[in-house]
Amino acid sequence: MSTRPNVLFISYDDMNHYVGFLGRHPDAVSPNLNRLAERSVVFERAYCQAPICNPSRASLMSGLWPSTTGVYNNRQPLRFSATGEHCVTLPQAFRANGYEATGSGKVYHGKFPDPMSWDDYVPGPFQQTHRGPSYEGPLNGMADMGNVDWGALDIGDREMSDHRAVDTCLAYLEKEHEQPFFLTCGQTVTHLTWVTPRPHHELFYPASTTLPDVPDHALDKVSAVGRKWANTDVHRRLRDEGRWADAVASYLACIHFADTQMGRLLDGLAASPHADNTVIVFWADHGWHLGEKEHWKKSTLWEEATRVPCLISAPGIEPGRCSRPVGLIDLYPTLLELCGLPPRSDLEGQSLLPLLQDPNRSWNRPALTTHGRGNHAVRSERWRYIRYADGSEELYDHDADELEWTNLAGEPYLEAVKDDLATWLPDTNAPHSEVVEWPDGDEAYRRRIESMR
Repeated sequence: MSTRPNVLFISYDDMNHYVGFLGRHPDAVSPNLNRLAERSVVFERAYCQAPICNPSRASLMSGLWPSTTGVYNNRQPLRFSATGEHCVTLPQAFRANGYEATGSGKVYHGKFPDPMSWDDYVPGPFQQTHRGPSYEGPLNGMADMGNVDWGALDIGDREMSDHRAVDTCLAYLEKEHEQPFFLTCGQTVTHLTWVTPRPHHELFYPASTTLPDVPDHALDKVSAVGRKWANTDVHRRLRDEGRWADAVASYLACIHFADTQMGRLLDGLAASPHADNTVIVFWADHGWHLGEKEHWKKSTLWEEATRVPCLISAPGIEPGRCSRPVGLIDLYPTLLELCGLPPRSDLEGQSLLPLLQDPNRSWNRPALTTHGRGNHAVRSERWRYIRYADGSEELYDHDADELEWTNLAGEPYLEAVKDDLATWLPDTNAPHSEVVEWPDGDEAYRRRIESMR
């Protein structure tokens, strides 16, 4: 068995910072995530590079900014970008250094699984699942809400696709392996629709569920672009029809189901031959609004859509909590350094190993999130600065305004703050990759990818 550390890379879909160890929601029940946090460095201010699935995952797995690859939406495969076509992804880098790269569940966006990244994948690399079991909705009785649906399923945990993904990973962990491994386990239950087996659902009572504190006229000082992006129609309907608490309770139930699966993974690893030689990384692809700023879903540059849970547990690294702002883009160079693999000069993130070794050390690098070309948010420890493609701005002081109620961008005395944060924005004059959008039909994507391999 190799002495080089293995990697267990656990990804969650649409999971925000309601998890217990971040303390954002008082009703969250996540003992196993908390257990992992106790043995990890907790990155309290971790942020995605894009607040939707495909661009976020493409950025993390390539180590490149969305503004570099041109991957901005869910219909743009990384490999259809001039920059991304021949990039070396995170699992490819491990494969090139003698690791076996495998796993189960969703780690890339479901339509674009990137089979060249893997030695093997379960299910096959063109059949990755990204939802729970099929069902006939709406379970919540609300018509014309799209996939904003939730409810209890009268099935066992074993029938959920996330449970099966964990089964696959546990079977792999039980065995000895000649090569070190990069093993992914993708979990999707927190992705709409929010359906769980009934026992998880019944742990949470809407009547006693804590709702986000949302003031009247929460969007009055938000830029026109921000107001346009806000999904206020869904919020107002849920609020006015008295279903807001039902939805939040169901989301918390999904977090509890996901936490149960995390417990199975942690127990399986502890009982395996790899217990003492495995780096564990836990991350979510982006955050989620449940009424904050009168918005539902993701797809904004505000705190709720961009902040994500992120934990790293590694042999020789003491547990701790780090309040420095970091990005998911930083995981790629971090894992290379943790595992003693050669660094790559083409990566745009920065290794977090110095923060793993000393979570309180100085760190002058903010986190950058992009949503569509020219729309960016810069998050420092204190400030969130947003500049939209039309030049409009938002600025929030998190020391005084954690929920981002007051846009301070128009205050003259804060011009220097904005100027300093703006130095981290991408160069608007730099050339952009043009990405061909996903052709209709899975077969077209399959043929194109096979021609690249």
